[in-house]
Amino acid sequence: MGYYSNAAGKWSVVALAVGACAILTALPAGAAENRVSEILGRGVVRVGVQGAFKPWSYPAPDGTMQGIEVDLAKDVADKLGVKIETVIINSANRIQFLQQGKIDLIIGGMYDTAERRKAVGIIEPAYWTSGPTLMAKKGIVKEWKDIEGKPVCAKQGVAYNKKVEQDYKVRIVAFAGNSEGKEALRTSKCVAWLYDDVSIMADLETPEWADYEMPVSVLYNNPWASAVPIEELDKPWGVFMTGMAYRWQASGKLVELEGKYKLKPSNWFAQQHEKHQWDASYLEGPK
Repeated sequence: MGYYSNAAGKWSVVALAVGACAILTALPAGAAENRVSEILGRGVVRVGVQGAFKPWSYPAPDGTMQGIEVDLAKDVADKLGVKIETVIINSANRIQFLQQGKIDLIIGGMYDTAERRKAVGIIEPAYWTSGPTLMAKKGIVKEWKDIEGKPVCAKQGVAYNKKVEQDYKVRIVAFAGNSEGKEALRTSKCVAWLYDDVSIMADLETPEWADYEMPVSVLYNNPWASAVPIEELDKPWGVFMTGMAYRWQASGKLVELEGKYKLKPSNWFAQQHEKHQWDASYLEGPK
């Protein structure tokens, strides 16, 4: 190989992953294996996104989907030279949709957890990070201990619901969708809405939530990952998506999307961009 150093393992992973982006897009439909050949053959990649999750994926005025994760999904489709079909998923069914072959890929606000790694092929590096916090009417909640013994609205299937319930002794009232949960908050069925900080920050930028605030700190900060079927992780489809994930970090695309959708700048994205720019330098070989 000739390029091996103390970072040889890192070089081989990055080189294989990023190089796969160019290799796979050049293949005729029948040349790749498994999911890649299916996608190229049908001319469409089916990506699971959450449909009411601003600014990640939400309806545009013309009814099409838009948002950060939709932009990432479009980038995948463009690199493959195929069209994109966005499939609306939610936290409770997204893994099943992937396992059942209804979608090829999840880019849908999913935390990377040890339990989920047993069910789906988690792609590294992560493309986002966040943690749960609360949105509440101004002045109602000042500290996490203020919600003890009280009903808190949340979304079904979210990984941190049970942990918050146990750690803060609250009664979680779970809803299938974000809109239903936040409407329950508005109608005082719960004292707060439990969800990711970045999503709550986006809500608080809108006039309809002017009387609400994010009064407590963020808990359990955790990376978000895209995912492929678990059996595809070490095959061309998983390798291709790993290359895409490295490119999103190394190219600064995620920092760009953070600005495009007016999110509060995060040190994590700047750090990841710098880190993976360094990773990508291994593709150039020795100087």
